[in-house]
Amino acid sequence: MYQQLKEAAYLANMTIPRSGLIPVGSTWGNASQCDRQAGVMAIKPSGVDYSLLTVKDMVVVDLATGQVVEGQLRPSSDTPTHLELYRAFPEIGGVAHTHSRWATIFAQCRREIPPYGTTHADTFYGPVPCAPALSQEEVEAAYETNTGLVLATHCRETYRQVPAALAAGHGPFTWGKDAAQAVENSVILEECAAMAYHCIQLGAPLLEQYVLDKHYTRKHGPKAYYGQK
Repeated sequence: MYQQLKEAAYLANMTIPRSGLIPVGSTWGNASQCDRQAGVMAIKPSGVDYSLLTVKDMVVVDLATGQVVEGQLRPSSDTPTHLELYRAFPEIGGVAHTHSRWATIFAQCRREIPPYGTTHADTFYGPVPCAPALSQEEVEAAYETNTGLVLATHCRETYRQVPAALAAGHGPFTWGKDAAQAVENSVILEECAAMAYHCIQLGAPLLEQYVLDKHYTRKHGPKAYYGQK
């Protein structure tokens, strides 16, 4: 019934290992795509090896209730986090989560990823934030749901211009107009995180605000002129 939605989610998920965002042979990470008109999202099933994954394995979940409406497998354990991001950020159509090395290092250090250069500025208009760590009560009560809630609360003012955030001690989440763009933002985030780590070691200055403004606005918004019409 949701064939196109499941195909889009499947292709985005398969980009995660191909892009080197997870170790070979691991089942880490997941991507989802939502259909707001239908009120559902399609997401990777929990713990299934990417080499065995098929379109029919994608699990379709109701955005409002979180109940599975199509699929034989259990959805990703991060499903409640995806749901909270979709509920909080009405413009997004895709979410991705990985444990990519460099972005996860920043998440584990509870540090935002600063903008040191134009590579960062092309996609992220400012630092990529790290949300506060969950309390013991939040973890024990509803870990994945509260992960989504704290990310949504922390990024409510920035999510349009910075389509990424770090869950403290956990890893990166990214989003976009669809699942493919969400994963693309994960790829960009990982590269920016690696460069930022080394910039910190070398004592690099932050990118000048006027350069950040220029690089972001030439690709995004009404004054954008990068690429083809």
